[in-house]
Amino acid sequence: QVQPVESGGGFVQPGGSLKLSCATVGRAFGTYAVGWFRQAPGKEREFLSGINWSGGSIYYSDSVKGRFTISRDNANDTVYLQMKSLKPEDTAVYYCAEASAGARWTAMSWDYWGQGTQVIVSL
Repeated sequence: QVQPVESGGGFVQPGGSLKLSCATVGRAFGTYAVGWFRQAPGKEREFLSGINWSGGSIYYSDSVKGRFTISRDNANDTVYLQMKSLKPEDTAVYYCAEASAGARWTAMSWDYWGQGTQVIVSL
């Protein structure tokens, strides 16, 4: 099964930083955007940030705006999520996904999903 691969999760204290990576697979199949999501136990999956491969469009949810930065490395088909000023409520499994269609960030067709990487923010 073709799917992107996340890495970079781990344990960090409040106020700390982590950088997640997403090794994507979908550009060969026509995907044009990558998004980061998270899901905490007992909560719904939350869309955090997205970027298209041209770099012309970037999205951040209000919950991470100003703390998280999404970036891309077109040469290596990799998308990153730099997370700073982490809070305990940022604890979740973080997923990346690749989209092949969608007119706006909140209505994308996310076709390829990774397995996720765990982030734990705690003392």
